[in-house]
Amino acid sequence: MTIHKLVTFCFALISFSSMAQDYTLLDSIQSRYPFINWKANEIKFAEDAPSFKKLYQKLDAIANGEEEDVHIFHIGGSHIQADIYSNRLRTYLQHMNATAKGQRGFVYPFKLAGTNNPSNYSITADGAWKGYRCSIKKDSVAWGLAGISAVFKDSVSNISVKANHRGYDQQQYDFNRIRVFYDDWSTDYEISFKEASLIADIIVNKEAHYIEYALTKTVKEIDFCVKRMTDAPESEFLMMGLELMNDNHGVEYTSIGVNGASFNFYNRCRYFNDQLMLYTPDLFIVSVGTNDAYHPDFDPEAYEMFYEKLMMDVQKANPDCAILLTVPNDSYYKRKTPNPRTRVMQKIIYKLAKKHHMAVWDFYEIMGGFNSSMDWYKHKLMPSDRIHFKQLGYRIKADLLLQALANSWEQSLGLEHNTVLNRIIHE
Repeated sequence: MTIHKLVTFCFALISFSSMAQDYTLLDSIQSRYPFINWKANEIKFAEDAPSFKKLYQKLDAIANGEEEDVHIFHIGGSHIQADIYSNRLRTYLQHMNATAKGQRGFVYPFKLAGTNNPSNYSITADGAWKGYRCSIKKDSVAWGLAGISAVFKDSVSNISVKANHRGYDQQQYDFNRIRVFYDDWSTDYEISFKEASLIADIIVNKEAHYIEYALTKTVKEIDFCVKRMTDAPESEFLMMGLELMNDNHGVEYTSIGVNGASFNFYNRCRYFNDQLMLYTPDLFIVSVGTNDAYHPDFDPEAYEMFYEKLMMDVQKANPDCAILLTVPNDSYYKRKTPNPRTRVMQKIIYKLAKKHHMAVWDFYEIMGGFNSSMDWYKHKLMPSDRIHFKQLGYRIKADLLLQALANSWEQSLGLEHNTVLNRIIHE
C-alpha cells in the first residue's frame, strides 16, 4: 500500500464502528502537503536493535492469530494526555484480527483532576476533587505512573467507570478485574462497590500502592465510592490511577501523558518506578521533549541525563524492551518564533539511541524540519500555537507512525512489502 492510501484513513472518522465504511482516496496527498518529508518516515536503527526483532516477532504472532501478548507504553505530554494519535495507533494494532485486542489496562480519571480526559473512556465522580500535576511546580503530592493525582477531602464520592465512551468501537473493552492506585498508607477512606456481590476476591499491593478487585463477572462499566472513615480535618483520599483488566491476549497499549510534562517533572513522581515494575513492556515509545525545550533556559545536559534515566528504568522492568525514541515536532515559542532547541534535542536523541542500541522515529525531520510547523499551520493541520495539532494533523501523525512501524516490521522479518500494513488496516 502506498502512502497515498494510508493517509486516506486520516480523513476518515476516528470511529472504527464500521470496517466496511467507504473512505475517500486522496491520491494527491503528497502534492497537497509537499512540505512533509515523506521519504524520512522510517524507524531508524531498528535493524541494529535485537529488541525490535523480538517485538516484531511477537506482533507477527498476534497478527497471525496466535495467543501472544504485547504491551506498549507511550509516554509524553499534552499530545499523549489527549490520546488522539496514540489511540488511533492503539486501535489499528488491536484490529489486526478478531483476537488482537488486549485489555484496556491503565487509565487515569483526568476529569476528577479538572483537566481534559481522552474521549474513548469515561470516569466521572461527584463531590469536590482537586487535581495536582507533576508539571506544576507549586503542586506537591504523591504521584505514580500517571504523573497526576486527584485529591478528595469530603465525606463521600461516587465514582462511575466506563471502559468505552462515544461508541467508537463495536469490539468494546470489558474487564473482570479492576485496580485502584491510591494512598493506601492512609486509612482515612474506604472503597466500596455499588454492587457488593460483584467482588469475588481482593488483592492488596503495598509496594505499588493499589488494591485489586476480582469480579464475579465480566463488565464494561462499574460504580464504586470512596467514603471517609475518620473525622480528622486533614483526612484525604489520593487517586493515582485505575487499571481495567481481563484475561485477553493481544495488544495492550498504555498511554501516559500529562499536560506540560517534561522529563524533569516526571522525575518528581515518587512511585513511578514502583508502578512501572508491575509490567513487562515490550515497546516503550518516548515522546517527551516539547516542554523540556520550550523555554530558552533549556539545559541539554539535564535533558540527556533524564532521558537516559528513563531508558534505564524501562530496561529494569524488561531488559528486552524495545524503546522507540521519537524526536518532538517542530514548534513555536510563545506563538512568535520557531523554536531552535528542537534541533539540539534531535542530536541528543540520536546519540542515546546509538549508545543503547534502540531506534528513532524522527518526526521533526518528517514534518519538514525547522519552522515546518508554520506550513502545518497554514494547511490547517496545527492550531495557531504551532505546538499541538488539529484532529487531521494527529491522524496523519498516527498513520505515518503506523506505516513506519509496519515497514520496519516487514524488513526485520523478511516479509513482502506492504503485507503487514494491508493486514493491519484490513485492505
